[in-house]
Amino acid sequence: VQLQAYGGGLVQAGGSLRLSCKAIGLNFKIYDMGWYRQAPGKERELVARVTSSGSTDYDDSVKGRFTISRDNARRTLSLQMNSLKPEDTAIYYCKIISIDYWGQGTQVTVSS
Repeated sequence: VQLQAYGGGLVQAGGSLRLSCKAIGLNFKIYDMGWYRQAPGKERELVARVTSSGSTDYDDSVKGRFTISRDNARRTLSLQMNSLKPEDTAIYYCKIISIDYWGQGTQVTVSS
């Protein structure tokens, strides 16, 4: 199994980024998927998830600003991040909710 997150970068507050995650080696469509993040000195947290049937859920801190989506045909998970804030700065990871495997994350830095 491989989960390759990409799309991070440096952006000013109020800007947008789109993260993507390519899943390799698994039957992507059957799994609930999530985007997690870990800020410096903080624990890793789940910010958004999408079930295998397409239902979504968000942490209150990103609700209304982030949108999670999946493309089962392309085995890709995405996270559209708008109205970014400095407190969104973190390493972002995609993960299969039910499996304890962490792929390489992608750094998001939001400057004030």
